[in-house]
Amino acid sequence: MDLREELPSDRQAVRDVHLQAFGDHGRVVAELVDTLRDTITPENGLSMVAERDRQVVGHVMFTRSLLDAPRQLVEVQVLSPLAVMPELHERGIGSVLVRHGLGILAERVVPLVFLEGDPGYYSRFGFMPGGGLGFRKPSLRIPGGAFQALRLPEHEPWMTGTLVCAEPFWRHDAVGLRDADT
Repeated sequence: MDLREELPSDRQAVRDVHLQAFGDHGRVVAELVDTLRDTITPENGLSMVAERDRQVVGHVMFTRSLLDAPRQLVEVQVLSPLAVMPELHERGIGSVLVRHGLGILAERVVPLVFLEGDPGYYSRFGFMPGGGLGFRKPSLRIPGGAFQALRLPEHEPWMTGTLVCAEPFWRHDAVGLRDADT
């Protein structure tokens, strides 16, 4: 398996990974990725793919958001989304993508990475419930345990506060869970 930054020629393959990995929710996630891709610069954000036999089989994206800390706004990253082709689940592809991406972000002196996801999965990378670390979630629709944060070496103790997700997450209604009964 090879890891590399996403190339413009990967757009459709990345879209296909999300469509398959997220089932009924795949179109929303694929459209979010298409929008977030335009916010990534060489200094800020990261979009990586995993290839197997020259086929894109996994994708992870880290994008810039802000932490509204008492002292000042702090640029942080949000890990979202992460997807692997369903037939290749539980083979470590997602873990390799996340670990590699976090290593790159640590080298770029990013202080914090946030996500909304399964604590049982993401705790293996050092993510912890954000509320217990002094962070407030950007939406009440995010289940408490799903709001997670990872402090990287550049984190300083004063960096606490509310995560302000980048606008595309709101535009695509991809922050928190909607009530399925309404």
